[in-house]
Order: sequence, then structure tokens, then C-alpha cells
Amino acid sequence: MFDFAFYYTAFLILAMSILLIRDIFEPDIIIFSVLILLILGGVISVEEAFSGFSNHGMLTVMFLFIIAAAIQQTGMLNLIGDKIFGGDGKLSIKLLRFLLPVSAISAFFNNTPIVAMFIPAIRIAARKGHFSVSKFMIPLSYASILGGLCTLIGTSTTLVIHGLLIDSGMPGFGFFEISKIGVPLAFAGVLLISFVGHRLLPDRKSPSVQLGENTREFVIEMKVEKDYKHIGKTIAKAGLRHLKGLYLFQIERQGAILSTVGPNERIKLGDRLFFTGLPETILELQRTPGLSLLKDVAFNLKSYDSDEYGVFEVVVSAHSPLIGKNVRFSQFRTRYQAVILAIHRSGERIQKKIGDIILHGGDTLLILAKKNFAAKWYHSKDFYLVSRSPALPSKPKWYSWFSLGVLATMIVAMATGALPILVAVCLASIILILSKTISPEEARKSVNWSVLLVIASAFGVAKGMANSGFADFLAHQLVHLFGVFGPVGLLAGVYLITSIYTLVITNNAAAALVFPVTLSITQTAVFGDPRPFFLVLAIGASASFASPIGYQTNLMVYGPGGYKFKDFLKIGLPMNIFVGIVALALITFYYF
Repeated sequence: MFDFAFYYTAFLILAMSILLIRDIFEPDIIIFSVLILLILGGVISVEEAFSGFSNHGMLTVMFLFIIAAAIQQTGMLNLIGDKIFGGDGKLSIKLLRFLLPVSAISAFFNNTPIVAMFIPAIRIAARKGHFSVSKFMIPLSYASILGGLCTLIGTSTTLVIHGLLIDSGMPGFGFFEISKIGVPLAFAGVLLISFVGHRLLPDRKSPSVQLGENTREFVIEMKVEKDYKHIGKTIAKAGLRHLKGLYLFQIERQGAILSTVGPNERIKLGDRLFFTGLPETILELQRTPGLSLLKDVAFNLKSYDSDEYGVFEVVVSAHSPLIGKNVRFSQFRTRYQAVILAIHRSGERIQKKIGDIILHGGDTLLILAKKNFAAKWYHSKDFYLVSRSPALPSKPKWYSWFSLGVLATMIVAMATGALPILVAVCLASIILILSKTISPEEARKSVNWSVLLVIASAFGVAKGMANSGFADFLAHQLVHLFGVFGPVGLLAGVYLITSIYTLVITNNAAAALVFPVTLSITQTAVFGDPRPFFLVLAIGASASFASPIGYQTNLMVYGPGGYKFKDFLKIGLPMNIFVGIVALALITFYYF
């Protein structure tokens, strides 16, 4: 007898897979379209189709986007990045020193903002010739993926399966349930990448690094104050010799100019240090304790609120009233309610103090001003151009500790069961918004609606696979192929099919689509506790190493690293096999 629902669903799943592999449309459009077609075909009801939009796992992911963005807004992640990134030594040790903390942080944060934060730091350091950017970008993505496997909230994939378990009438994952598998797996994976994996990566510069010599740089002047901790140390010992994206080209000491700054030159109180660098590195430098840009009662340059103030680049016009005036007496702050951070003059490295520079037409000024500066001065004859510049998130310092306190309390509440997971993340998000740690506008922007649409739609598609019998069919095929090897063989089968799906579609969609198959396996072949099958499903869906398509962080590093598709295959396939073997060994040890 012809089963319309079965063949219709099978055709849609096959067509969906081909479209996702060919990358013809965005994944959210493809999966949502299949969801609608399943409704039209009568495979699922409207209620079943859209139940994913209220799923606990999907909603938890949404609020975690806000929490991660709030932590990033305080600048705390940048501070952590400064501490763990850099250092001398062999590449393997440098990678290990960098990747272990990245994995640890990724266990408690959404890994997308973590990777987004570290990409600029790697690119800036590479630009100054420290190392090849391609040796760090893929390891960064992989370390964040491995770290995400250490707790329930480390990756959206685990939360998706957690929500599906609850919808199926089973207990969801405990906060640290996956940790006994994920922590040793992450540690072993980081060791493999640091000591072996990087040898499989190309030694290639990204286009931005290759064009670095032509990048526009600004000049900034910093004064050494008495609270600078490196007074009396050499330039090299103070860490000013190899700054990320900055170059110390001159020192002024008691009116004398030292134009050749050697690594053994000692820093003295009152020295004026002249740097050239990119806008984002200049913003980072002016936060250094003991190095002051200027004294200003209107702006706290060490901890201004980036929700209120923005960084802008303005080009002085030929008719500007600023022309011919030096910065100190131009009344720039009074006229524009803004502070000049640095100046760029095409084809010329300015040697004077910022306050003594005579402004010319065509000078580009890097300024800090109120957010409405662009709207107020965009059409003014004073400037040819007013544009927003890349800015580091910044908040008064107490926000950093407050946000970490909220995060720690949320984690404790979830781990101890004091609050349901969804309630805990909702409450944390509300507190961070009400405290103005993150503005409502930034909170809305932080949510990746495409990811949420994929997750919610995939739940409905998974229900269609279950209703049509297609999931049972796939489960029986897996049991037939791998069941002869016992529970370990079936675990390997679930990991294999999930890994293949994750290579060609997104990790969250793979988790949702293979879930009904895994559920059917646990009901068809009884091996006691079904939990290990769902754990291996979570690991298989997250372990997306061999393709830039399957995981968002892989796509994020694809361009900046200057990679080709084959680079992911070269290191990713061994990583997939390694993670599968280690995960299966650990699950077998704990459960069978």
C-alpha cells in the first residue's frame, strides 16, 4: 500500500538536504519552507509545526544571546582576551595558552560572541608579523565548539536536544550531565589541536594582513602617569615593543625627542609616548592604567558607556573653522561636545603633541562623542565626512563585576535546580536590561533571529519525520547495520549519521532532525538507559569540524583566516574521528 506521508516526507527531506548542501538559499528559508510544505501535505498539524517556537530549548538560546551580548558590552571579554592572548614561545605552547581559556569560557557563554571577540585580536597581532593568522582561526573555532560541550548552556545544540527531550515526556539534561564526557573531550581535543592539528593548517595570511601596509593608521600621544606599573622598566619588559596593532615610534622626554626607540630604552615618569595604530587598538590603549590621553571632566576615557558614547571618524573640510588652529585652542570639546583621540594625515606621520597639531583640510580625526554626533554634524560644512568607527564595547567598571555576578548566580541557580533553566536565563536577561548593562535596543540586536528560526522550524520538521514513519525507517536501517555490534555499534551509528548531517546542514537542524531517529532507536533496541544515545547525538551534532557550513563559528573564521574548503577537510576529518572515538570510549565506560 502506497504511504503518501512517508514518501512525501522522504522527498522533502532529500530535497531539503540537497538545497542546504548546494547553499542555494539561506538555511532558515529552506527549513521553514519545508515546514510549511509538511503542513500543506497533512503530515503535521499547525500546532505541531509551530510548537518549536515555544520550545524551552529554543527560548533558552534566545535569552542566552542577550546575556552573552551584555557581558561583551561591559568589555569584560576583551579584558580576558588581553590576559590570555599573546606571550612568547613555540606555536604549540602559544596555542595551548590561548585555546584552553577559550574552551573554558565557551562552557558558560554562547560561543558566537566569543569567537567574534577574538577574531580582531588575532588579525591585529598577525598584521604586525607575529604569526600566520591561518594557524589560529580554525583552532579558535574548534576550541569554542569543544568548550561548548562542557555544560548544558555551552552550545545551543545541547539546549535543542534538552528541549526535545522535555517535549517527548523525558527528563531534560542536567546542567553538568554532559560534563563528564565534554570536559575530558575538550581537554583532549585542545591538546590535539595545539600539538598536532596546527601542522595540518596552511601558513597563509588573510587578505587584510597582506594589505596591512596600506591600512590607514592614526597617531596617538599618551603621557606616563605615576600609577603606571612599568615605570623604570625597559620598553621590551613593559610589553610596548610588540603591541597588537600598535607601534611606538617616538618618546618625548623633558622637551627632547627620542625618535629611535630601542627595546632597552627605560620608561620614565612624565614621558610622552607616541604610537601609530588602528582605531580599535587606539581605543584599547587609552584604557591602560597609568597612561593618560588627556584630562577631561566630561568624559571618563577609561570606562565610558558605549551605549551613550560612540567613536567617529571625521574628515576636516576645506571650509572648516578648525583649519589653521591647533587642537588645544580650537575649542573642539566645547563646540562639538567631543574629544579628539587621534589624528591621521595622509602621507605624513605627525611628530607633534596632539594638542600642538595645527589642523589642515583633509585631516581625519578619531573622536569620542555622544551617539547623536553623526545626526547633528553630518550635513555641517565643518566636515567632509562623518562616519562611525569600529568601537570596543565599554562600560563603567562596576558593570563588569555586576554582570559576572548575575551570570554566576544564574549558573548556580540552574546547576542546583533552584530555578528552572528557562526561568533563570529570563530573569538574568531582565536584570541586565533593567540595570542598563545592555540597552533594550542592543538586546534586540544581539538575538540571531535566523538561528532561532532554524531551530524552531527544525522541531516541526522532526515531528513530520516521526509522524510519517520516516524516522522509524531510518532507525531500523541503523539498527540493522550497526546493531550487530551491540550498544557501542548503535552509538557509533548515531554519531556517524549526525556528523554527516552536521557537515551539510546547520548543527541545530541536524540535532532536531536526527532526534526522532535516535528516539526510535532507543525504543526499538533496548539497551537499558537511553541517555547515552542522546548524549552522543549532542556531541555528534556539535562536532562540526570538517566543513565551514555546519557550525556558525566555522563560517565566522572562514574569511578572516584566508581558508579554502579543503583546509577544513584536512584538519576537520581527523578531528571528527578523534572526537567520535574519545566520546564513544567515555560513554561506554560510564554507561555500559
